[in-house]
Amino acid sequence: MSETSTVNEPATHDSAHEPAPTGERADLLESLAKHRHFLRFTTRDLTDEQAGRRTTASQLCLGGLIKHVTAVERSWARFILDGPSAMPDFTTMTDADWARRADEFRMLPGETLTGVLADYAETARRTDELVATLPDLNATHPLPKAPWSEPGARWSARRVLLHIIAETAQHAGHADIIRESLDGAKTMG
Repeated sequence: MSETSTVNEPATHDSAHEPAPTGERADLLESLAKHRHFLRFTTRDLTDEQAGRRTTASQLCLGGLIKHVTAVERSWARFILDGPSAMPDFTTMTDADWARRADEFRMLPGETLTGVLADYAETARRTDELVATLPDLNATHPLPKAPWSEPGARWSARRVLLHIIAETAQHAGHADIIRESLDGAKTMG
């Protein structure tokens, strides 16, 4: 039997070690924290089985969405530091590679909502630390090879963070629909 999971509160900055970010960095972190909260909030009081249940025509489930957002955030944070070598060359991925990537969108046997949320919280903590300590938000890298990337395009750390925020917000909306379809619960309203 699955245990009921609770939603973690947004990460807070550890002011004992360094001053809290201000200005643009504080705005980026606040926006990201808000959208992370809405995404996590869709899993409140759910069992592992419920978090893995598909409730719409898509393959998406709540636990899988959080796994995906975690993987996306982790990959893009590595990109900020290491450039395109931190990500796969999507133009050479095989069917097996795409199948493994599709596992990001589902709860696999042995995975728990508590574990998925803990992994997300740790990834969020590391991203927040990166935003607070990155020397230059203007630093750029060429985008990884992917069918959806414009050839020769470069993204700054700032642009990557905006992308992480957009991905999180978009998937929080998906999660809200899935949760409402599951049991009628809503994030707002």
